[in-house]
Amino acid sequence: MKPPRAWQRMLSGRRLDLLDPTPVDIEVEDIAHGLAFVARWNGQTRGDFAYSVAEHSLLVEEIYGRMNPAAPVRWRMAALLHDAPEYVIGDMISPVKAAVGPEYGALDDRLSAAIHLRFGLPAVLPKQVKARIKQADKVSAWLEATRIAGFSEAESSRFFGRPDAALIEGLDIVLRPPVEVRAEFTARHRSLLDAMEVTTGRGTG
Repeated sequence: MKPPRAWQRMLSGRRLDLLDPTPVDIEVEDIAHGLAFVARWNGQTRGDFAYSVAEHSLLVEEIYGRMNPAAPVRWRMAALLHDAPEYVIGDMISPVKAAVGPEYGALDDRLSAAIHLRFGLPAVLPKQVKARIKQADKVSAWLEATRIAGFSEAESSRFFGRPDAALIEGLDIVLRPPVEVRAEFTARHRSLLDAMEVTTGRGTG
């Protein structure tokens, strides 16, 4: 019996093997496009546009920078790309991930490693860096939950922890057409990549 297809053709023309993804098949344009069309919170958010994973990623990177102002630029890149595998596998809410089991985590890990290597990051992030990105992710989730996903502040605080008011000052949840979010994600990625190249004195391919 012919095995089921386990690769996806990207708009860039790349053929990404989900079972064995390689850095050469990763393109930021594919990531930005995919994430701009993947809805957070299973689409259960207020507004005329879905709140996308691309928008969430930009917010997490901003929050991470506020929380870790002295962090190397490569870890800000890691924050921007923290949900990048979802351009292929979508954004599953936590209860669905739990139901799927460890296979989801293994797939996510394979894709993350390929994406990290493509853009000059270690395949596996240091535990401390990953933990700090997770902290920023929770702050973003609190904002999203209270402002567009119908949670009360008390309920959101139980799940995600209430962030320090100074940390989120001036931050807002923006709902925009996918084309605008895609462009900003790509531009921010390019800016961080340029800064990484200046820091390391070499390109990332």
